[in-house]
Amino acid sequence: MNQSNGYQFLEMRPGYSIRQPFVKGRGIWAEVLYRETLGEEGRTPEQVAADFEVPLGAVLESVDFCEKNANFLEQEHQRERQRWQEYDAKHPPLLPPDYKPES
Repeated sequence: MNQSNGYQFLEMRPGYSIRQPFVKGRGIWAEVLYRETLGEEGRTPEQVAADFEVPLGAVLESVDFCEKNANFLEQEHQRERQRWQEYDAKHPPLLPPDYKPES
């Protein structure tokens, strides 16, 4: 088990704007695996592990992290939404010169 975060298969990546763990050696956020297990069409951790070609332990740790840190994840989503709103305000979409919005 990794002593720094308590997880064997998850790691934080400094320098990323997303502050949640990734699966070690993969570009997959823990939340991506977790969300695959939710809802009416949610799959078992075993199915998710097979689909993403990761160890079952990575899926189980992702579920554990996300369930224990739901408030943190919501704050991260809000922070990211705000970051995009600020970006959009500074960089409006490019439109053709003759564009007229429908009224």
